[in-house]
Amino acid sequence: MSGACTLTVTVKCLLLTGANLGSEHEVREKDNTMTNFETNLRVKLPATCIILEMIIIILFATLVEYDDQTNAKYWHKEMAEHNLSNYDNEFYFRYPSFQDVHVMIFIGFGFLMTFLQRYGFSSVGFNFLIAAFALQWATLMQGFFHGMHGGKIHIGVESMINADFCTGSVLISFGAVLGKTSPVQLLLMAVIEVTLFAVNEFIILSLLEARDAGGSMTIHTFGAYFGLVVARVLYRPHLDKSKDKNGSVYHSDLFAMIGTIYLWMFWPSFNSAITAHGDDQHRTAMNTYYSLAACTLATYGFSALVSHEGKLDMVHIQNAALAGGVAVGTAGEMMLTPFGSMIVGFLAGTISILGYKYLTPFLEEKLRIQDTCGVHNLHGMPGVLGAIVGAVTAATATKEIYGEGMEDVFPNIHSGEITASYQGVRQALSLAVTLAIALLGGLIAGFILKLPIYGAPPDTICFEDGIYWEVPGEEASHEEMTTVPVEDVEKPLNG
Repeated sequence: MSGACTLTVTVKCLLLTGANLGSEHEVREKDNTMTNFETNLRVKLPATCIILEMIIIILFATLVEYDDQTNAKYWHKEMAEHNLSNYDNEFYFRYPSFQDVHVMIFIGFGFLMTFLQRYGFSSVGFNFLIAAFALQWATLMQGFFHGMHGGKIHIGVESMINADFCTGSVLISFGAVLGKTSPVQLLLMAVIEVTLFAVNEFIILSLLEARDAGGSMTIHTFGAYFGLVVARVLYRPHLDKSKDKNGSVYHSDLFAMIGTIYLWMFWPSFNSAITAHGDDQHRTAMNTYYSLAACTLATYGFSALVSHEGKLDMVHIQNAALAGGVAVGTAGEMMLTPFGSMIVGFLAGTISILGYKYLTPFLEEKLRIQDTCGVHNLHGMPGVLGAIVGAVTAATATKEIYGEGMEDVFPNIHSGEITASYQGVRQALSLAVTLAIALLGGLIAGFILKLPIYGAPPDTICFEDGIYWEVPGEEASHEEMTTVPVEDVEKPLNG
């Protein structure tokens, strides 16, 4: 009987070993698949990071210096001449807003994109990488157009905020190509997009003299449509081979919701960060506050309405609830009124939900735009809505409504140089310029990124961290699966 038991255990062990060898073969085959498609970054990524950072350091050494409120010599001279104290420094007025915006960029955007079940490392990690590079490059590019004094770029706390704004636009585009691009491609996309962002910003704010404090046009519309065109050029006809990973699981949606909450809480600071001190900043934060609240109610209501079973969709809640902050960006500093901001937020939440339900499938099936995060619904359409609201609100501005405050919001109307209706035309023209530069720039960037030299993943293994990251836990679980304790094999079944 004991011999029969031993024979039985031996057979079972052989079968188990065979199964484990098969599993090991599958794991190795999967690993080989991930490395056979030129996705190894040993040379590409270090070369790109080091070269870009060396260029930036050289340019900073040559062109960048502290502004008067940051430079020790000039600030103390200014204090003496104007009887100021250190607490009059711009830092104390702007830095709290900068902190909030910085959290949005690195935590809000990063965690919002962790909804993909196997792409959490890349969502947060590549967000970190792109943002760290883009804010440096943006300081230079925006400085060339806005901050040159005597041949030098002057930087201070406000330039830090503006650099973060530009970075936000790049991260919006990142959402459109999430899971389908390599970090090298993303860095090159940032080089191109930041440069064009600065050009577009200069045309809109300096040449056309439009108002866009919260960036409905310059940040959200530009970033969304730039990214969508890049996604179109990089269209993957066989992306359905990775469809098993192009989705969320319970815990990944929960992590993404962390990003949503951070963005939702700090969005009033985002929109009001660079507005004029006093009533302008106060009003912008308040309009954003109520727009977001109304948007959230619309999001929950329409999410349940468009569902076949009347259930809430976490994708809708994570994204559409933020559309109110996007849509009130342009008109936030204007006399939009509290109920007006609520109407804008409600409309933004509504079109965002309808976009996720009906427009996203249409864009993918008919126009071949594979928008991973749905940036068209969160940033694109609400950004356009915000630009339209801004144009209408500007065109209806009157001295009776604004009083002497007109000088802060619409200085050209206050001086009599232009009429309110003409300011509205400028706002509308700015939207057209933004769309044109974003679409053309995205097309150029897309074709550059399409070159097969950047270590992009193949269609079969997109949305997968294991291509570019060492993922802990997999090797340990594999060893645990293939180990058969000797004492268990030798122990008779009857004890």
